Amino acid sequence: MQAVIVRHPGGPAVLEKVTVPTPQVKPGWSLIQVRGRGINHSEIFTREGKSPSVAFPRILGIEAVGTVAESTALTRLPVGQTVITFMGEMGRAYDGSYAEYVLVPNAQIFPVTTPLSWPALAAVPETYYTAYGALLGLRLTGGDQVLVRGGTSGVGVAAAKLAHAMADVTVTATTRQLAKTDQLLAAGFDAVIAEQDGRLATAEKFDRVLDLIGPATVADSLAHLNAGGIVSSTGQLGGQWTLTDFDPIMRIPNDCYLTSFYSGDVQITRLQDLLQLITSHNIDVTPVKTFPLSDMRAAHEYLASHHSFGKVVVLS
Repeated sequence: MQAVIVRHPGGPAVLEKVTVPTPQVKPGWSLIQVRGRGINHSEIFTREGKSPSVAFPRILGIEAVGTVAESTALTRLPVGQTVITFMGEMGRAYDGSYAEYVLVPNAQIFPVTTPLSWPALAAVPETYYTAYGALLGLRLTGGDQVLVRGGTSGVGVAAAKLAHAMADVTVTATTRQLAKTDQLLAAGFDAVIAEQDGRLATAEKFDRVLDLIGPATVADSLAHLNAGGIVSSTGQLGGQWTLTDFDPIMRIPNDCYLTSFYSGDVQITRLQDLLQLITSHNIDVTPVKTFPLSDMRAAHEYLASHHSFGKVVVLS
């Protein structure tokens, strides 16, 4: 099969297209023919050598959509079944979806029925599931003023679309590049504000904050909450993984809350509810950019560039 392998950390040039043996099915695992996969910032971090647990060489890719090619669980995963798979250490502890086929533990494969095209479905797993789970944790109610920090990211754009379907809310995006304002408004945001050096360029306060920048901006997000507000730190786009010198008593305002969402804990009912929400509200989940598997380097270059916006998908 055709695959893209990383033999050692580095820039996009280390993404090498190769021919490798198709994985052989083993007990408890099934083989998926990959039709598409979303590309994620976490994969860029891994490619750059910033994931200490990942050993090279490795085929990256933490998510995929496709069909079951060979199954060891024929009742739940019959051959030809449309499936989604993501997280569960795929592309990290074992080879991932940057290939025509991927071998995945059965528990990490989720059968779905959906009218979405392959490019649209490929945009959903990690990105929309993360946005949906985080928004559920924010407990949206009608009239909420919602802020999404990191609005131009794939999860940010997904959050704007999902939030409007989930409740009657106003959704504001942050960006370091106000030149992207028109794109953000077209994607579903109601307003845009600038942020610079991890601080919001406004004194405005919000009821809910989805902070995709992560620990680097959590303290600033908490400082922009109304009473009863919630911050969900669900993302690490700022390149900082943990909170340092963080005193919760002093940093979390009275009557406010700090939470998070981990997409690695995949619940099939939540995934099915997400797909139903997308379908029933006709949410446009079309990726902003698609690339062929043979052009994986270009996909990584685009996602890491200042021009990137929304979800990037690579098709087989």
